[in-house]
Amino acid sequence: MEKIILTSDDGEDLEFFVLEETQLSGIRYILVCDTQEGDGDACILKMVSEDGDDAIYEIVDDDTEFSAVAKLFEELVGDEADFEM
Repeated sequence: MEKIILTSDDGEDLEFFVLEETQLSGIRYILVCDTQEGDGDACILKMVSEDGDDAIYEIVDDDTEFSAVAKLFEELVGDEADFEM
């Protein structure tokens, strides 16, 4: 499972594990969790830009976009998907 480090707006490094990734309308989305095993908090991130080897992600906060992408991830990971906006 790939581990990524995201930096919050206040400069804090946050560690996430990539559970799955997909694309919708040419935009890359990743489903991440804050734990590698067991129950953890999951969220959907979308890539907003790339800078060399670094990708910039932001949390999906639009209800319509979230619903569409969440449905894709539910199909990919099955019953294991349990995330909210």
